[in-house]
Amino acid sequence: MTRTALVTGGNRGIGLEVCRGLAERGFRVLLASRDRDEGEAAARSLREGGHDVHARVLDVTDRESIAALVSSIAGDTPIDVLVNNAGTSLDGFDSEVVRRTLAVNLEGVIALTDALSSHLAEDARVVMVSSGMGELHGLPPAILARFEPPRDRAHVLAAVDEFARAVRAGRERDEGWPRSAYRISKVALNAMTRVYAEALRGRARVVAVCPGWVRTRMGGPGASRSPREGAAGIVWAATTSDLETGRFYRDGRTIPW
Repeated sequence: MTRTALVTGGNRGIGLEVCRGLAERGFRVLLASRDRDEGEAAARSLREGGHDVHARVLDVTDRESIAALVSSIAGDTPIDVLVNNAGTSLDGFDSEVVRRTLAVNLEGVIALTDALSSHLAEDARVVMVSSGMGELHGLPPAILARFEPPRDRAHVLAAVDEFARAVRAGRERDEGWPRSAYRISKVALNAMTRVYAEALRGRARVVAVCPGWVRTRMGGPGASRSPREGAAGIVWAATTSDLETGRFYRDGRTIPW
């Protein structure tokens, strides 16, 4: 039976190469992107290479868009692999940057994963595309204690809400928060990875993967890895039989949270 994978942010960069890598391994790939035309063009380019890839429109910050996507695949084959790849890293630092970053990198991931949880195949893989910036090492002890250990979803979201409120009040330095919306979004995503690993235990294996520093719009032209190289660890996590749920991986090896 053909396995099905859904990849968010699949129209370019790491996401496009994840789509390519999974298609090369025989998956039917649903390439999800906000821009319909870009998504169709990316899917068409992969189909021209003989791959079974189909575009889907998805804005992870829009609950109606998520609902429409889920409705479009309801009754279809179950999702064997979900790659939560869509992400953003914005210039500057203020409450609006925090809001927009968390909306994509954390809240959108949660909303989509929740919406698809009942559509996952047996022993599905849920791969959160994270970052080394999400590692807990180096966080001030008071901030570390807000995330570690991640007791449940409410615990993680309460910590993120504290961060957002501190930024709105201009007190993030006083409270010890890093002045990086991207970093906190990935710290929280890593925490939610462990929460989902427990919630879906026995049904799906849930992991976070750091792709390294990749030459994309986000990573910039000076990054050390190509998109193909960055995608390799994600494709590995989506396909290996050796995956251990609730872990953080880089290049097929576990790394500390």
